[in-house]
Amino acid sequence: MTPEEFRAAAHELVDWIADRRAAVESRPVRPAVEPGDIVAALPAEPPTEPVGARQVLRDLDQIVAPGITEVQHPMHFGWFPSNASLSSVLGDFASSGLGSLGISWESSPALTEVEEVVVDWLRQLTGLDDGWHGVIQDTASTACLVAMLAARERATDHRQTTTGLGGLEHPLCVYTTAEAHSSVRKSALLAGFGADFIRLIDVDPWTRDMKADALAAAMAADRDAGRRPTIVVASAGSTGTTAFDPIGEIVAAADVHGAWVHVDAAMAGSALVLPEKRELFAGVEGADSLSWNPHKWFGTILDCSLLYLRDPDHLIRVMSTNPSYLRSTAGGEATQYRDWGIPLGRRFRALKLWYQLRIDGIESIRSRLRRDLDNAQWLAEQFRDLPDWEVIAPVRLQTVCLRHTPSGLSGEALDDHTLSWVRAINTSGSAFLSPSVLDDRWMVRVSVGVESTERHHLEQLIELMQSAVAA
Repeated sequence: MTPEEFRAAAHELVDWIADRRAAVESRPVRPAVEPGDIVAALPAEPPTEPVGARQVLRDLDQIVAPGITEVQHPMHFGWFPSNASLSSVLGDFASSGLGSLGISWESSPALTEVEEVVVDWLRQLTGLDDGWHGVIQDTASTACLVAMLAARERATDHRQTTTGLGGLEHPLCVYTTAEAHSSVRKSALLAGFGADFIRLIDVDPWTRDMKADALAAAMAADRDAGRRPTIVVASAGSTGTTAFDPIGEIVAAADVHGAWVHVDAAMAGSALVLPEKRELFAGVEGADSLSWNPHKWFGTILDCSLLYLRDPDHLIRVMSTNPSYLRSTAGGEATQYRDWGIPLGRRFRALKLWYQLRIDGIESIRSRLRRDLDNAQWLAEQFRDLPDWEVIAPVRLQTVCLRHTPSGLSGEALDDHTLSWVRAINTSGSAFLSPSVLDDRWMVRVSVGVESTERHHLEQLIELMQSAVAA
């Protein structure tokens, strides 16, 4: 494809994307497809002859696009927001178009230095002090794994350079809660901690926040038994209920044992740009690492996860690789982001944030987040006033946890009822909700926060839910 052919095809693609975004509300939220439908519509053999870009776009429109769940739809209330502001999409285009290679400072000085600047902009906008240093990872799951590896090596005095975990006399322990994201357990296992040494700390029965006294007791018990408390992963806005573990108290308990504290604020970290919500993160300045995803509620297109560290030099020592073909003439003056995470190469992800912050502006983003907070509180109030509905967790941010409990239904029958009415809504394509288990019973999470969701969409949702449970 020549630059001129690219120009023509790109104009058509951009028009198609803009048209789809403008008409997103006219489409069902969930596609009416079954497993294998997309595969069956595509050729089984690879193409042998080129086709024009227009034909590829036609197939994108007729085969691929109808098979996506429309997470930009204003009636999407499942999981957490996965916004893709069009301003950040421009940054993604620019990143792809530049085709920059981020394996060292020299491979793309601008890629490195724009990332340095942008992550520091976000540090300032979220009220973090200048002792934090940031890097862009792909997801919070990867950021958690990186934190696990850094904590492991601090606890073992960099045993990876000698005997590794095989030579340890004292098993290493990880602490979190059952509310933590599934990636926390996965990261612990991948980092070699072992399932037997993952401790799930008790939580408050209403807020689902970690009990700091239970953490302190568990860490002391492990120490007395000859084990090494190594890392605590504190959830700041858990996936199930947006629980907020008490970071300051956790830091105090961890300090007794020299344990690392990682704060997983994947979705809720966006709230740090709102000064009035920073109290939820009280004590974060004492943590060792913090991750949050602009590619969720904040609105940056996937993938863009921020990882902030108090001691990046330690992480660099853990992650450093310096093959001869990558040795830099810039010396120690330049940041080498390949030593801040797992991949060697990286995309120019910072452009997505750079575009979004400069085109949309932080005040418009703050205004949208506050709109979502107000809408979530309004929605909770509506359900509190409706018969047979329960709001079953605090509404800390933009997620409302609900259960419909008609008289005479309990146990498995209530679970069947919950899953049935949620399934009816989701398969209809009119809206999308995500069920989850809380206190061993199914409930429904209404996650408010899609960029295009307004109050009238919540009014439509209430009508849908009332009709579904009645049916």
